[in-house]
Amino acid sequence: MKKLITLSVVFCTGLTLAGTALAADDMAGMKMDGSPMSAMAPDNAALTDAVVKKVDPSTGMVTLQHGALKNIGMSAMTMAYKAKDTAMVKQAKEGEKVKVRVEDVGGTLTIVKLVKQ
Repeated sequence: MKKLITLSVVFCTGLTLAGTALAADDMAGMKMDGSPMSAMAPDNAALTDAVVKKVDPSTGMVTLQHGALKNIGMSAMTMAYKAKDTAMVKQAKEGEKVKVRVEDVGGTLTIVKLVKQ
């Protein structure tokens, strides 16, 4: 019985140490400077080329013909999106070429950045 308890303690100790070593090794290549992850990517890296097809100031919607929106897994298409604010709606003009960032904000696909080209 004493051998069984000793063997169990040794086994559990070895398992605990192995788990700790594996967990520590998984973090070796990670950047841990305390900055948010979004700060690691350049500001324009996630912008997608688009053409403004329609602007509806009453609803705050902007229809875009855009390339693939990789950050939300959407292929190229033409679709209406909610603009983040009214200033963005006023800035957008039909037929303009723009660069956009679309994100899922509270379940609504929203243009969070719009830059004229």
